[in-house]
Amino acid sequence: MSTLPSPSVPAESAPRDRAGVLADLRARIRRIEGVGGDGGRILPFGVEAIDAHLPDGGLPLGCLHAVTAEDPGAGTGFAATLLGRLATPKAPALWILRGRDLHAPGLAAYGLTPDRLVAVRAVRAVDALWAMEEALRCSALSAVLGELEGLDLTASRRLQLAAESSGVTGFLLDLGAGMPGRRGGRPEGLSAAVTRWRLDAAPSRDEEEDRAPRPAGGLPGLGAPRWSVALERCRGGRPGRWTLIREEEGWRDAGEPRAGNRWQMSDTRQSSRQSGLSDHRPAAAGR
Repeated sequence: MSTLPSPSVPAESAPRDRAGVLADLRARIRRIEGVGGDGGRILPFGVEAIDAHLPDGGLPLGCLHAVTAEDPGAGTGFAATLLGRLATPKAPALWILRGRDLHAPGLAAYGLTPDRLVAVRAVRAVDALWAMEEALRCSALSAVLGELEGLDLTASRRLQLAAESSGVTGFLLDLGAGMPGRRGGRPEGLSAAVTRWRLDAAPSRDEEEDRAPRPAGGLPGLGAPRWSVALERCRGGRPGRWTLIREEEGWRDAGEPRAGNRWQMSDTRQSSRQSGLSDHRPAAAGR
């Protein structure tokens, strides 16, 4: 009986085929685990120490992330920085507020200009949760941030599935961790969030490395703002803790020299260079 000759495969193509198969398997595993629901896209921090702890070297997009703040200003600034890098005029970000206002010039310093941000207010937690789930299903948005706390596994899973279905990245922002009776660590329940971050303000230093020109209207004699950033949970990654310095050009690890790898902040920042966000002035965005 004659047999058909086996097709010849160039030797150099085998490694490429194996690499393609492995890449496809990794992508399928990410989709099954809910890590990077939008085709495995990531958002690198530009800080090597942090990116090395994240799956594929960056923050997975198209899924849910949780940010808890011991210091409300640090948590708000951290979340606003991430939203500012994702939002565009064609695909703005949505910020769901709970009982407070945002300072529009402060948001502009993070790249969240009025054409890139829609702000809504929900009085009740149940309304905020509904609004966030519905917004995460809207592919016209780049990201959705909801000021929510204490969600159970079922609620967070619904948000995660909504983010996976559209590729929109979601952020849960809990600003109550530093309130009386909660500092020192509130027991964290089960959550479907892919990552969980904890933010706190770190002492600013007036060292030579921090003596950068102050922004217009900034306070003299103070070093650059510093944040204590803890990655407490990361699906497919590793926990870690860092102190970040926020400069005009972006973030820098306090343990790295000034020439370290940093991402560039959005060029949309105009005259407003203030790094703080206020909770007592109305925001112009989305109004």
